[in-house]
Amino acid sequence: MAVLNACSTLPPVVTPYEAASAPATAPLWTALENVRSDNWNVLLNDGASALDWRLTAIDSATQSIDLQTFLWSLDQVGLAIMNHLLSAADRGVRIRLLVDDSFLLGEDDLLTALADHPNIAYRVFNPYERRSSSFVTRELMNLGDFEKLNHRMHNKVMVVDNRVAIVGGRNLADEYFGLHAQANFRDMELLVGGPVVQSLSGVFDTYWNDLWSVPIESIAKLGPDYQRLSQAVLIKDRNALAHSEADTAALIPRWELVVRNAVPGEPLLLVDVPPPADINAEASAPVQLAQQLIEVFDSAEEEVIIISAYLIPSPGLEAVVERAVRRGVRIRILTNSIRSNNHITAHSAYRNHIDELLAGGAELHEVRVDALDRHLYMRSPTDEKALALHAKVLVVDRDRVFVGSANLDPRSMRINTEVGLLVSSEALNAQVRESVEPDLLQTNAWSLQIDDSGSVVWVAEGTTLSEQPAASYMQRLEDWFFAHLPIEDQM
Repeated sequence: MAVLNACSTLPPVVTPYEAASAPATAPLWTALENVRSDNWNVLLNDGASALDWRLTAIDSATQSIDLQTFLWSLDQVGLAIMNHLLSAADRGVRIRLLVDDSFLLGEDDLLTALADHPNIAYRVFNPYERRSSSFVTRELMNLGDFEKLNHRMHNKVMVVDNRVAIVGGRNLADEYFGLHAQANFRDMELLVGGPVVQSLSGVFDTYWNDLWSVPIESIAKLGPDYQRLSQAVLIKDRNALAHSEADTAALIPRWELVVRNAVPGEPLLLVDVPPPADINAEASAPVQLAQQLIEVFDSAEEEVIIISAYLIPSPGLEAVVERAVRRGVRIRILTNSIRSNNHITAHSAYRNHIDELLAGGAELHEVRVDALDRHLYMRSPTDEKALALHAKVLVVDRDRVFVGSANLDPRSMRINTEVGLLVSSEALNAQVRESVEPDLLQTNAWSLQIDDSGSVVWVAEGTTLSEQPAASYMQRLEDWFFAHLPIEDQM
């Protein structure tokens, strides 16, 4: 079976259909299967543990690695992951990398060289036909394709040997793992095992074989560095080749410990399907996950804690929040403040909904860049570093948790594709609740309240502000300007 890959005016590319490998039967995985065979979940609450287990999983691979992400920077984290993947490929592991094209600027030489490795395939989701190393230049060169290029793949999944997977909000860059020198994100993921992993593999196959996913070598605009990089990729790393079954076996005790202590939970995979070829079709919007999340809100009986980096509630979401409050459900929300938000346009759109959310009965909190607990999410020293929010989490009642890639904004709900897990588990709910409750304290977040005059104020540790806690007057002015532009449905 072959798949025709074509985007806009890009030449069509025929690629053979590829499926995920069957679950590996190496001693490591059979040992873990003897420990437990149910669905299990490990909360990756901080960047250090998230990077550690990501690299450990890659190093444990004996057969296959499938990785899907929105952003992959060539910094400490990005290069470390790339090097570990190359080592895995050198020892015979089949690797499939699927990356959205939004931030692949000036990297065609390296990525094509990477795909020259016989065990690595690299595909780009919804690629720009006219390529450039400049973001602005590329956007101007492709203005005519805006409707198509507006659909981005925001999914973040890594599946190793069809045995374990990581799902959540982290992109592959320093700031998502606490290693950036100036500012870092508070984020969250799940390391999972059990039958759900094969479902995640199936989702990866769907995207990998979709017409929106195009091999890098068929679209790359190669430069003078390509040949040198290609030769470097093909030079076998002798240390990597020395990796043997004994090395993988040495990881068994560590895996056994974490799996034994993992919490059980029945996952429901929430995922958008890729948009159809006709982006103007009535059913073109990837809204499957959004519709399922609305159902989750409507089923809540006691409380929903919403953690969303970018929060721009649709009329439907505002209505579901109001319905929940009317039936006695407590709604607590944590999102970015004007100062912590790395997308001022998204914050400006959110600002227009603050009054409605508070009037509807929601409790609203915004991350402080100087949060007392920011040291938990970044490498020391932290005095001069700022904290921002990137997590996408729902804590529902006392028995369910959603962790995924989707924000509660128009872009996640109906433009981009997203993926996440809704896990039914009192134990996981308690773990996530314990980890996010401190984020809502005034030592870490501003509490938005209505004062006696009916105005919104920002309150934290005895300080009350009548204006947003902005970094400067110019930031407030910029926020005011974007709040008046008709761009909310694109945020």
